[in-house]
Amino acid sequence: RSYLRGGNWVDADCSFGPGTELKSSFVFRGTKLAHFNFVGDSILGEDVNLEAGSMVCNYRNERSDKSILVRLGDVLHRTGAEKFGALVGAHSRIGANAVLAPGALLTKGTTIGRGALCDQET
Repeated sequence: RSYLRGGNWVDADCSFGPGTELKSSFVFRGTKLAHFNFVGDSILGEDVNLEAGSMVCNYRNERSDKSILVRLGDVLHRTGAEKFGALVGAHSRIGANAVLAPGALLTKGTTIGRGALCDQET
């Protein structure tokens, strides 16, 4: 059983496996979240695939300043938001047990390997 919280928009032909949780996100056509995934406050493009156990984090719990930053080139920009997950381009692949830290911006066709951490603030 999947848990789709309120505030989501889901396009046609998407699938959500057991144990998956989706919060306040846009999910475009043909995207698949395997099982035991969390995606919060994000935009997932068309035909994105998250393997089992991958997470799209939406909150910076580890620091006192909770503001989410996004990287554009070499510059970090404040979003003014305390909750934002990722913008994941169409046809991207996120490997099993990978983690996207808050504020990740992935271009079309990006692959994040199994067990990887994608934290663009560093």
